Amino acid sequence: MQTITLDRYDLALLDALQRNGNATNATLGTSVNLSASQISRRLQRLGETGLIAGYAALLDPVAIGLGVTAFAHVILERHGKTQSDAFEAAVSAIPEVLECFSVTGDADYFLRIVAPDLQAFSELMMKRVLRLPGVAHIKSNIALQKVKQTHVLPLDHVAQPSRPRQQIRYAGG
Repeated sequence: MQTITLDRYDLALLDALQRNGNATNATLGTSVNLSASQISRRLQRLGETGLIAGYAALLDPVAIGLGVTAFAHVILERHGKTQSDAFEAAVSAIPEVLECFSVTGDADYFLRIVAPDLQAFSELMMKRVLRLPGVAHIKSNIALQKVKQTHVLPLDHVAQPSRPRQQIRYAGG
């Protein structure tokens, strides 16, 4: 576990960066009230510590022809490291599966899946997902409407108004 100390400028920078990942250092500096060179140094430090996991362009799935979003609850036949490892390796190779979480509750895994249309989703489920190693049962739900989707993580829990600098512990780096 690594510890990093974040001040209010770091928190403001992280928030601004989440909202506009391709902003220049000068633009970020204006929004955070720091110089571009200070922004550059802080970004380098935050990247080296692993707090910034990477950069990406966020594409609109519907605009590129992926009009169906579905969520699948997967239950495995047996539980154990070998079965889980096999399932996880196989599901990782399916590009339509955007996220896969090992979860507690009624299912073993929770998947977020995209497809061009219902026919393509049906084929994906029947020919690939249901045939993944160790799958006993899948329950899927089709999203009807996107109400909220964000990539911006809340940072309020890190900022303490009474303390100008906050240390956070995380498994990173």
